[in-house]
Amino acid sequence: MTGMTRRLAGLTIAGVMVFAGLAAQAKEWTKVRIGVEGAYPPFSSVSPDGQLVGFDIDIAKALCDEMKVECSLVQQDWDGIIPALLAKKYDAIVASMSITDERKQKVDFTKKYYKTPARFVAKKGSNVEISKEGLAGKKIGVQRATTHDSFLTDNFGDSVEIVRYATQEEANLDLVSGRVDLLLADSVTLSDGLLKTDKGKDFEFVGPAYSDEKWFGLGAGIAIRKSDPDLRDKLNQAIDAIRANGTWDKIAAKYFDFDVYGS
Repeated sequence: MTGMTRRLAGLTIAGVMVFAGLAAQAKEWTKVRIGVEGAYPPFSSVSPDGQLVGFDIDIAKALCDEMKVECSLVQQDWDGIIPALLAKKYDAIVASMSITDERKQKVDFTKKYYKTPARFVAKKGSNVEISKEGLAGKKIGVQRATTHDSFLTDNFGDSVEIVRYATQEEANLDLVSGRVDLLLADSVTLSDGLLKTDKGKDFEFVGPAYSDEKWFGLGAGIAIRKSDPDLRDKLNQAIDAIRANGTWDKIAAKYFDFDVYGS
């Protein structure tokens, strides 16, 4: 066998090995495990009888139905939700995760499935001004490792005391008890999880709504591993389908009386 023939044979064998490797990696996705938080009402929470409920949960189930796959929900604390995806504890995250450049360094995302702004909440009558000067010395609660945490740190971190929490509910409770002066979080979560409840009757939104893409990204998307573009494509097709066939609208109407899809 000549040197050129050996070289061509080697390339052919290498090509076959690469093709075989890709074929081995291809997945049919008949079963999908979905990571959820379960501590972020009305998007995700645990009912009194122990069931996962909320907008994210219903969207996840609708997408699974549309893809005709068997899905299981895996509850995971927010702090470890991306590491657990990368460790293959589950295959996708449906947990109101904003699509940001920082997160895209670690994971891939589908297109958005909703987008709502962030807002501050404070006690009624506090007349607090949302500026570095107006917030100077205030204690502000935020859920740890969120886009709201990044926004607060970058824009007000040198003038306020930031108190970080594992869950939004813990932050809400500390605002009500007076341990912090304000909260910053998703406006819908603050409205449904605090302001519309009895414990939140003495509190209100203050200042403007925030949706700057630099911090808050393109909306909430579904995170998947970069090695699973086929799953991303299936999920994108399913999002388009439930938006077109009215399923998304029915789910949204169950939780909201306004448009949460955003522009």
